[in-house]
Amino acid sequence: MTRVLITSAIPYINGIKHLGNLIGSQLPADLYARYNRGRGNEVLFLCATDEHGTPAELAAAKAGKPVAEYCAEMHEVQAGLAKGFGLSFDHFGRSSSPQNHHLTQHFAGRLAEAGLIREVSEKQVYSNADGRFLPDRYIEGTCPNCGYDKARGDQCENCTKQLDPTDLIEPRSAISGSTDLEVRETKHLYLRQSALKDDLDAWIDSKSDWPVLTTSIAKKWLHDGDGLQDRGITRDLDWGIPVKKGSDDWPGMEGKVFYVWFDAPIEYIACAVEWADANDLGDAAWQRWWRTDKGAEDVRYVQFMGKDNVPFHTLSFPATILGSGEPWKLVDHLKSFNYLNYDGGQFSTSQGRGVFQDQALDILPADYWRWWLLSHVPESSDSEFTWGNFQQSVNKDLADVLGNFVSRITKFCRSKFGEAVPEGGSYGPQEDALIADLTTRIRAYEGHMDAMEIRKAAGELRAIWVAGNEYLQSAAPWSSFKTDPDQAAAQVRLGLNLIRLYAVLSAPFIPFASDAMLAAMQSDDRSWPEDVAAALGALPAGHGFTVPDVLFAKITDADREEWQARFSGSRS
Repeated sequence: MTRVLITSAIPYINGIKHLGNLIGSQLPADLYARYNRGRGNEVLFLCATDEHGTPAELAAAKAGKPVAEYCAEMHEVQAGLAKGFGLSFDHFGRSSSPQNHHLTQHFAGRLAEAGLIREVSEKQVYSNADGRFLPDRYIEGTCPNCGYDKARGDQCENCTKQLDPTDLIEPRSAISGSTDLEVRETKHLYLRQSALKDDLDAWIDSKSDWPVLTTSIAKKWLHDGDGLQDRGITRDLDWGIPVKKGSDDWPGMEGKVFYVWFDAPIEYIACAVEWADANDLGDAAWQRWWRTDKGAEDVRYVQFMGKDNVPFHTLSFPATILGSGEPWKLVDHLKSFNYLNYDGGQFSTSQGRGVFQDQALDILPADYWRWWLLSHVPESSDSEFTWGNFQQSVNKDLADVLGNFVSRITKFCRSKFGEAVPEGGSYGPQEDALIADLTTRIRAYEGHMDAMEIRKAAGELRAIWVAGNEYLQSAAPWSSFKTDPDQAAAQVRLGLNLIRLYAVLSAPFIPFASDAMLAAMQSDDRSWPEDVAAALGALPAGHGFTVPDVLFAKITDADREEWQARFSGSRS
């Protein structure tokens, strides 16, 4: 049994996220977690809300609530939506937790002791209109590298180039839009990432199985221009983790907090501590996942995230871990994704464009969305959500192939043999050929899932469903029944067992439909089909079943047209 630690990028607390955020990290991570649990591996799947920094302060002010109260409420909202989409987190934590406060201050102290933090008197942008220093991400302007007119002061989302606010052309406040900005002097702490450049370079070079997208972004930050730069880890804000060296005050840093990019990744570790504390498991329970001197050397750690988060997780967070000099677990595989665009444009939380998670669940069950998003995941390039493609994929794959198979075989059996697996007859050459084909396909499916090749895995799963339909059409038990009822019984028995098999294989993609199929088959047997022939005999003759409700209703043209019109503008 393998132990697999899985983390997905932690979403900002400032509002409900769109489907692009979901497929960019959390949903693929859930797919991988469910698959590994299905294969019998021990899994710890962690995520949290990212609650510090200016986005939280501004969102709370807009809502007219204290920031702590706002974050607590939005955490519950995001946790509820995660449950609605079937995200099987072992713990969904909070970066504002006491555990993260403690660990963040601990890491800062260790880095200071190692000489990896320097104090800098610097000039930062102050907005007279807003009456505050502006964090880098709240200064917008035109990127000097690619010309994108909504580049942020820390990074251009279009070309991913790392920026300083003073690099921007025609900078403005992202809060008020004011260009009445001035530069004032303030004092901050910087993590000396440049001192760890060679260590990070060698570590990244050792990851030969990482996606090209991941390594290319990391190498770009390491080597382009002047190479890896030192980076500020503190900010002039009220909401956040107070700057301390462990439990000691940090002279000159009174009233400042750690920058959100520094404390947010540390929450991955803190989340495991929260999980252990919530379940009264003790320190050993989380340390065996995160400390290589406590058993974590045997853990495979996999991260999932969108490409915009790659620099922080391939360079900055590893710099924190390595620089601490302590035996913390580093990521083994970082699965990164391109962007999912929306119907000719871009999903955007800030601009309210696209389908948001609560809206999606209001109009259709989670599995419809899970299947389309995962089968169209933007792995090798950006992909695009269109309502026409969504309708076609749901109707063809889920309704016509999987749903139709389950409905036909259960209804036929009920009409001819009753609601129990029929006895009589035996498998012949046609069934043996199906078993051989399924064995080949299931092994390929496993290979794609192990490699996190999600689109290929979805394609193989779809082919496995199609194989059952083709068998049913060819075997035609409704015809066999007229001349050889025993042969028809064997064919139906195989078909009913295929439903249980499909439920097990499909659970990572469509867990709610999987549960419905198993419930209809009156089975709680989720054992993985290591031996396909044996798996297709799991439901013996006489085993009862029920005909399930329609697994997947088709999306009508009227539905598609209504939703396309409804979601064509900004979220109100």
